[in-house]
This record gives sequence, C-alpha cells and structure tokens, in this order.
Amino acid sequence: MDEVLTETGRREKRVRLLPAHVVVYFVVALAVFRDGYEEVLRRLVGGLRFMAVWRDEWTVPSTSALSQARERLGEEPLKLLFERVAVPLAELGTAGAWLRSWRLMAIDGVNIDVPDTAENLTAFEKARGGTRRPFPQIRSVGLVECGTHAVLAATTGSMRDGERDLATGLLGSVEPDMLITADRGFFSFELWAEFMVTGAALLWRVSAHMKLPAESLLPDGSYLSTIKSKKNRGSSWRMPLAAVADPRDASHIPVRVIEYTVDTGDGGSSETFRLVTTILDPAEATALELAATYQQRWEYELSLKEIETQLLAPGAGLRSKSPAMVRQEFWGLLLAHYAIRALMVEAADSGGIDPDRLSFQRTLNIVRRQVTDQAAFSPLDTRQGGREDDRRNS
Repeated sequence: MDEVLTETGRREKRVRLLPAHVVVYFVVALAVFRDGYEEVLRRLVGGLRFMAVWRDEWTVPSTSALSQARERLGEEPLKLLFERVAVPLAELGTAGAWLRSWRLMAIDGVNIDVPDTAENLTAFEKARGGTRRPFPQIRSVGLVECGTHAVLAATTGSMRDGERDLATGLLGSVEPDMLITADRGFFSFELWAEFMVTGAALLWRVSAHMKLPAESLLPDGSYLSTIKSKKNRGSSWRMPLAAVADPRDASHIPVRVIEYTVDTGDGGSSETFRLVTTILDPAEATALELAATYQQRWEYELSLKEIETQLLAPGAGLRSKSPAMVRQEFWGLLLAHYAIRALMVEAADSGGIDPDRLSFQRTLNIVRRQVTDQAAFSPLDTRQGGREDDRRNS
C-alpha cells in the first residue's frame, strides 16, 4: 500500500485527520459493512481504541469529511493496489483448479447498479430494453480463477461498452499456463485471435448455429474444423495460421469442436452445447474432460453472486454518487472479495479440503466480527524518518 500511495502521488505533505492509507482501508471496508460512512469508520477504529493504539480524543469525521477524503484519494490507488495483490491463489493440489497442467480460468461480465445522479447517468447510462432496475450501471468484465473464485483482473466501462471490447483489457493478465473458458457471447474471430497471442489454451462456447463443418473426425467424438475471419469470407485470399507468426494476421484458424447435450430437467428438454478449443490433440485433453471443464466456468457465476448479493446488499448496488468514486468503490469491492477468498483458500489448504466446501457468507461474517473486535490496520505513518507527532496524529 505504501508503494501504491507513493507511486500515485497520494502521500500526504501534511498531517491529516484521515491519512491516505486509512482512507484506502475505509473504502475496502465499505464493501464489508453496509452501514453509513461514519458507522463504517467507527467499526474500524473501535478495535484500535480497545488496544490503546488510537488516540482517545480522536473523533469520527463527518460524512462530508469522509467523502472529501475519498475524493482526494481518487481511483488510482485502489485500482493499482488490486492489480498488485490479485495473483493466482490455487496451488497444484487445489481441487477443481486445474485440468492437467492448465490453471482453469473464466471470463465473464457483470452490471452493477449505481445511484441515479446526473453525473453517473452521463457516465454509465441506464440499461435499455425495459430492464427491471431503472438505474445507471457500471459494466465490468473480469478474469476469475475457477478453483478459488478469486477475481484476478477486471476492466470497467459503461452500458455503452460491449463485453468483447472490455475483454481485451484482460489480455495483459493472461498467462500461458491458463485455460480460458468463456460463454458464447464473447466469441468472435478477432477476440479469439487476440487471446491466442497470450499462449493460453482456450475453451469457448459458440452458437449451435455457427457453421463449423467437420474436416476430420477424432477418436473421442470431437472433430477438427476451421474458423474464418469475417473480413475475408467470400474472398479467395487465404492466410492459414500455420503460415503466420501472429494469429491476428491469419484469415483461417483451426479449432477442435466438442458437441454435447445437457438435460435441462424441464419436461425432458435438453440444451446443445458446442465448444471450440485450441487444444487440437485429444491426447492432451479428451472431449469428456473438456466438457466437464467447461462446467467449471459456472464458478464465476458463484463469484458474481458473492459480490452482488453477499458483499452488496441483495437488490442494491454501489453507493457512490460520482463516476470517479463509483470506480474507486468498485476496486475496493474487488479487493474485499479477493481478501476473503484468499483467507478461504488458506483455510481450505490447511485443512486439505476443496475451497468450494467453505461458505463465503460465514467467512464474511467471521471477517466482520474480527474487524470489529480488533481492527487489522495500523494507524501509524510508515514513512521512514516520519516524526513521532505525525505518527500519533495519523
């Protein structure tokens, strides 16, 4: 945190009632507690007073002072802090986190309500088409580790931004040892090629109506086909993947197709799933393995549920009234979720169990009690050579 505050220029040049590092914790705490501003901060400092490390004469600032402190801090420190701390949590033995040597990942999007202020409405807009909640919404696309539910990267935008466009902002966080799953709404030739550049394996669902003629049947029931760039359809120009060094320069890319049906349990009806993958050799992963792996993508849905209905109040959204503070609060929300998930993975690993067996809500309740009983941050100024008076007043 000290590094982030220094890099973003948010270190105080004078002593303040609310130093920057305390405000960072306060923003994260807004995701843990749904109380008003003053009550949230009161919960944080209560434990410090009990431990006699907080000045008794210090009083909780007003809501207005807390809002001003958030504005001084800005979005950048929270965003950069999340980017620094959000690393993969799964170890090699973590259940549900791997397919052979690939770390299972998923990308997906979420829309979260924000207050209906003039500034938020201009920046984020409302969803169109008669949705049930007439509020502006911030849109985000994230990259999650399936086995731990930890969100490792995210991009933010408005309802004007398509999820495919936002997904390109995740490319820098994708590693070659990952297997990226995605729902059919994300597939396009261009985005597929962009993700191929990362070296990661891909397993995406596509429309059952997409034309993918079988070019070679494989022993496990899957088959090889080719996806084509829309820009070159109907043209005689052809640049196969094997002829170029960069997938983005290809007009034709080979894929392996896995098709299967799932019983929906609704009057005997079923749903057809069609997956395409960059794993062309069944010896590296069978069709059955890949079909089972794709179901792990739903772990992201559980992560979103944890964020939308357990950290946030059910049916509610973020509380900030300006776009910059909405984004700041969003990064605080992801930091809180990641911290809780990291705690759960640590507990699961020590007990030798699957992290999915632990309850997010119960862990959140434990964190709430622990923060209230004994605040987890230091009020001291950690700068080298800082004056003793500065440390007391911070």
